[in-house]
Order: sequence, then C-alpha cells, then structure tokens
Amino acid sequence: MEGRESSRGEPRAWPAGSVLCRGCVEPLIFLANFALVLQGPVTTQYLWHRFSADLGYNGTRDRGSCSNHSVDPTAQEVETLTSHWTLYMNMGGFLVGLFSCTLLGAWSDCVGRRPLLVLASLGLLLQTVLSILVVQLQLHVGYFVLGRILCALLGDFGGLLAAGFASVADVSSSRTRTIRMALLEACIGVAGMLASLIGGNWLQKQGYANPFWLALALLIAMTLYAAFCFGETVKEPTRARLFTLRHHRSIVQLYVTQAPEKSRKHLALYSLAIFVVITVHFGAQDILTLYELSTPLCWDSRLIGYGSAAQHLPYLTSLLGLRLLQYCLADTWVAEIGLAFNIMGMVVFAFATITPLMFTGYGLLFLSLVVTPIIRAKLSRLVRESEQGALFSAVACVNGLAMLTASGIFNSLYPATLNFMKGFPFLLGAGLLFIPAVLIGILERANHCPEFQQFSQSP
Repeated sequence: MEGRESSRGEPRAWPAGSVLCRGCVEPLIFLANFALVLQGPVTTQYLWHRFSADLGYNGTRDRGSCSNHSVDPTAQEVETLTSHWTLYMNMGGFLVGLFSCTLLGAWSDCVGRRPLLVLASLGLLLQTVLSILVVQLQLHVGYFVLGRILCALLGDFGGLLAAGFASVADVSSSRTRTIRMALLEACIGVAGMLASLIGGNWLQKQGYANPFWLALALLIAMTLYAAFCFGETVKEPTRARLFTLRHHRSIVQLYVTQAPEKSRKHLALYSLAIFVVITVHFGAQDILTLYELSTPLCWDSRLIGYGSAAQHLPYLTSLLGLRLLQYCLADTWVAEIGLAFNIMGMVVFAFATITPLMFTGYGLLFLSLVVTPIIRAKLSRLVRESEQGALFSAVACVNGLAMLTASGIFNSLYPATLNFMKGFPFLLGAGLLFIPAVLIGILERANHCPEFQQFSQSP
C-alpha cells in the first residue's frame, strides 16, 4: 500500500493495470452505509428480544400493554440492558477509533486514499462476520463489542468517511465543494433509507440472520471495489510509515501552528459546531429504535423500518434544499434554517405518544442535514490541498468523540429519565443545537474578508 515510482522518477498511486476502472468514491460510501443501516436496527432489536427471552418478558408486541401506560419493571429492565449494551459497543469502537482513524487519515495524505478505503472496508467486513456468528450460534452478546473494536482498529466507518470526504476535496473546486460534499452525504442517506425499508420488512418475515448475510455480501463487493475500481485522487502518493507520531502531529498542527489567527479560530469553532450537531444527531439515533419499540408506541419491525427510512430521508431532501436555497441565500443562512428545523423535530419527538406525531417529527427534519456538508466545506477551504486528509481525519476524530459523547449522554440519560419523561433526551438535544446556531452566526459576522483564498483554490 505504498506509493510507486514511474519511469521518470515521479510517484504515482498505482500501476495502470491494478485498476479495472477509475471509479469515484460515492459507491463505496453508499454500499458501506447500506450495510451498516441494515445491521443497526436489527442489532438493537436482536438485543431487545434476546434480553426479553432471558428475562421471560413477552409483552413487546402486546397491543393491550401499549394502551396501558403503567411501567412494567421487567420491560424497563429490558430497555436498560439494551441501552447499556448499545453504549458498550459504541464506547469500545469509538475509543479505539479515535487513535486509528486519526493515524490512518493523515497517512492517506502521503500514500493515497485507496489504502485507507481498503482497510476500513475490511474492518466493516470483519465486524459483520462476528455479528453473524452471534446470531447464528447464539454467542454471548459481548462478541458484538469485540466486532466493533476490531472494526475500529482498521478505521471503521469514520475512516471510510475521512478518506471519502478528503477524496472529494482532492477533486472539487472551492465553488463546488459544498454541493459535492452534500452529494456524498446524500449517498449516505439514500443507502440508509433503502436499507431501512428492506431490513424492517425482511426481519419481520424471515428473522435476524438474513439481513446480516446481505450486509456481508455488500461489504465483500465494496472491498473489491475499493481495491480494484477506485480511482486514486491524491496526485503524487509517496511512501510513508504507518506507525509514526508524525501523522498525529500533522493533525495537531492544523490547530496550533503559526497561521493567520482567524484561520485557527475558525477551525476550532467550526469543529466545535460540527461536534455538537453530530452529538445530537447520533444521540437521538441511538435511542430512537428503543423509544419506538417500547410503550406507548410499541412499533413492530415494519414500522421501525419505515421510521428508520424517514430518519434517513433528510439526507436526500437536504441535498435538494441546499441546492435550491443556494440560489438565494449564503451557505451560513442555509445552515441556520436547517438547525431551526432540527430543533423543531426534536421537540416533537420529545412529546410523541402516537405514530402520526412521530412521523411529523421525522417530517420536520427534512432540512436538518444541510449543516454538516456546509461546515465540512468551510473547514476544507481553511487548509491547504496537502492537508485535506489530516483535516478530515481530525473531523473524523471530532465525529468519533461526538458519537462517544452521544452514546454516553443519551444511552445513560434515557433509562434514567424513563420514570418522569421518556422524551427528555430529545429536549436536551434541541437545547444543545442552539450552540452551533450561535457559533455559525458569530463566525459569519466575523467573516468580513474572504476566507483565506490562498487555501481555497481549485485542486
């Protein structure tokens, strides 16, 4: 996975015969997220029913129990165990990923994006194999945590995203970067929506194993695509050691080395904004399936699939909304509008006790995901072309910290607030979203001169 020399002594990514076609990165992200979303709700429901069987609880599908709003202690214990094991999986993966993803992302600036894409694909593949073994052989649920850790060692989905967004930054101009990054996020959303629709109905009819087998097949195809079809976007890959502190230092230097003060300040504040947005997004996502499974909603696998599809639909509607709003508004104000709709959706979730109200909350999120591609594009314009991998590995590090924080807060807060207000974590999320709204507004007011045009030229 090291750079090779051409006949003129110039480094290049791969010899011509090693790629079947010069494919783009979007299919990789699509297949990866399809496989992950196919497994996510299925894993949560598997844990729910596994703990239900262990504790002798069989009231999950009893509609009479859903109309009765009294708290069942056994059901509450099932919810708590499921929430806590979800937290263990996330913590194990994110803590390991904080080290590996930052290391591999900066490494990709030297050796190219393809090696990281291949490694991350193999990690996701290994995690799925372990999940299949747990379901088929009824192994201890702790193997889910082991699979998550092994996946994180090889880069995880965060590493895949770091390489993907850096690849887009490599080949896009400053003018087109926001919409290109929104397009990449739309691939994530469309894949998640389709996987949710398929997974919910499939689980209801054929059980837990088959969705995992489909995810395995997709991840095998994805790994082959990364190895043989992806067109390298780093212009001059060079040899570089993987295990060296230089890669981590390159990320720290983005924030601490001598540079125009506004650049450092903007990098830090935009990073804080995206941290809060991702914390709320993944924190809510972690508990939504559990929230819908339990009283008073008591959704079945089919409704959970529809809900998960609605949850991913904003990736597509946000892309369309961003493209239309860019004709009349600056990116900053588009982001503020998206945050406003996100806050409204969270408030509706907090008080939803019937199915139509839950879907109303999902509907209000239709512009909620314009924020992250806008912030990523702004961050990308603040660094040089040779620092894109380091930047997006730093963003992946922020993403990992946000997901870890989200799991710690939301999966701990949810069981703690069951007795007085199940929807309280959603209200907390709505309140937290005012932080990035204020930060983005402050940065826009401070940005009276062009944003470092010397770093914003077309690659």
